[in-house]
Amino acid sequence: MAEPELKSRSSRESVAKAASQEKIGDQNQDGLIVEQPASPSTSMVPDATATSPTTGSPAKGEKIVLKRSITLFNGVGMIIGTIIGSGIFVTPTGVVKETGSAGLSLIIWSACGVISTMGALCYAELGTTITKSGGDYTYILEVYGELAAFLKLWVEMLIIRPSSQYVVSLVFATYLLKPLYPNCPVPDGAAKLIACLCLTSLTFVNCISVRAATKVQDLFTASKLLALIIIIIFGFIQISTGDVPYLTPERAFEGSKLGVDNIVLALYSGLFAFGGWNYLNYVTEEMINPERNLPLSIIISMPIVTVVYVLTNLAYFTTISPEVMVESEAVAVSFGEYHLGVMSWLIPVFVGLSCFGAVNGSLFTSARLFYAGAREGQLPAALGLVHTDLFTPVPSLIFTCLLSMMYAISQDIFSVINLFSFFTWLCVGMAIAGMLWLRFTKPDLRRPIKVYLFIPVTFVLGCVFMIVVSFWAAPFECLVGSGIILTGIPAYLLGFKWKKPHVVLKVLEIFTMFCQKIFMSVPEEKEQQEAAE
Repeated sequence: MAEPELKSRSSRESVAKAASQEKIGDQNQDGLIVEQPASPSTSMVPDATATSPTTGSPAKGEKIVLKRSITLFNGVGMIIGTIIGSGIFVTPTGVVKETGSAGLSLIIWSACGVISTMGALCYAELGTTITKSGGDYTYILEVYGELAAFLKLWVEMLIIRPSSQYVVSLVFATYLLKPLYPNCPVPDGAAKLIACLCLTSLTFVNCISVRAATKVQDLFTASKLLALIIIIIFGFIQISTGDVPYLTPERAFEGSKLGVDNIVLALYSGLFAFGGWNYLNYVTEEMINPERNLPLSIIISMPIVTVVYVLTNLAYFTTISPEVMVESEAVAVSFGEYHLGVMSWLIPVFVGLSCFGAVNGSLFTSARLFYAGAREGQLPAALGLVHTDLFTPVPSLIFTCLLSMMYAISQDIFSVINLFSFFTWLCVGMAIAGMLWLRFTKPDLRRPIKVYLFIPVTFVLGCVFMIVVSFWAAPFECLVGSGIILTGIPAYLLGFKWKKPHVVLKVLEIFTMFCQKIFMSVPEEKEQQEAAE
């Protein structure tokens, strides 16, 4: 039986439609894209036959596509490096604040690891069934259509990705500069300057090559794991001495808060600490043998993160009481001062390295999200260009970097992020519910990985729970966030559905050609890629 096809307009379908029905992209004398009037659904999709703006043919005779260069090892590093940021070093206090005891806190951390692993396994099925890059955006597009996917893209582009990348780079800058200001706060101007330098340097690395970006990710993932292993080792050394008053059977659960509201908020905090397990799905098309390596990356990385998180918190409790941990501004630093003495400066260094690696992973996947949006025609065609020699999405990477640095202007960036505490769970829940929908509506779709039905059903219910908790804990902020999400509807109608007049099309044409020339980039050769696959 022939495989049924997914209904959404894929990148190759949109290009074929543009080429056969509306001739959206004709080449001029320089081999550049010239955009002609088209229907709203394909108004930003360039022709796949474009060639190098300087030579008129693909550089070095190679197909202009994003190459499959991400290995299993790189995939594991991407997931671990993205999940483990600064939180486990600085403020792993949300869980213990709500649980009140070391024992119950460790149980909650373990439960959060299991729940996150369940979600990651669902994404293993999604990523091997819908084999396009783009993660949640692509899955929502396939199941729910263009408007829902655009709203996801809209919020990720304007708020979530750039703000989170800037915040983590700012933490990196603060820890990097702290030794120069031991007795006073780090100046905001200096921290912001270093944060922007962090973003630009990592963007440069990502533009140079995928291999360079993945090597950076692997290196900094190893460094943060090394730091956590050092903490864990000292924790076990402390346990071996028997001097662990907060972990004795008599005191481990002393002061536990067993109220439903406390357990709910503790789970809420713990699950946010595991955020990032779905990021590898944003680069599925660049993975070597994704049907094997995507599930394996998830299966390997999630238990590692869970064990490391639980053992790190166990190590903290060997030295620091739950009450002191709640009040501490940097738990790992306090732990290091107690155990490492004159070498305690290593912990802030490792925190900075951890943040640096997390920013790299987020930049890498964010650029692919915007690239996927441009490929589907929902963002300007310029963001869907690939460098002719480097085979990286240079325009999308630079766009991501500029958006992130714009948040340096903000005086209270955390209040902006808090408005969308529910949005990640909404998108993940929609994607996994869509997976269930595809199981019933397209049962003959090829599924190399198929998880037990209990897992996605349980996780979708968990996502509903997280959304309800978000509105319960911060109703005003969530309502404001919902209003901002809805502002994407007029943007969708004007930017995507509106049949643009000639002058607007001309401006888009000039902008696309300018980006092709300045970035030495052309559209991906999708038809050739399809034949190769």
